[in-house]
Amino acid sequence: MVNEIDSESLRQRLQHGEVLLLDIRTPGEIAEAAIPNALSMPMHLIPLRSGEIPKDRDVVLYCRSGARSYQACAYLVQQGYDRVLNLRGGIIAWARHGFPIERPAT
Repeated sequence: MVNEIDSESLRQRLQHGEVLLLDIRTPGEIAEAAIPNALSMPMHLIPLRSGEIPKDRDVVLYCRSGARSYQACAYLVQQGYDRVLNLRGGIIAWARHGFPIERPAT
């Protein structure tokens, strides 16, 4: 089962430094807009780079709408990660709440 977090809860937890935020979208998507301070790990690289994802703290994955990040969370849960969360609604829901978005420097 995949645990989820909503935008409001994520914003509060980010302000307190309680979670690691992982953007699993493509570099092209990230260039358009991103949630500040997120680490980038495109979804297709997660199986190769999962060792870089900590198991000892909460990690929130996000994509555009929450569908791909849900699948990525499900994969990580199968790999033994029990502290991964999906951002429900993705960056679309985050932006809809008026929360900060940046255009990363290229």
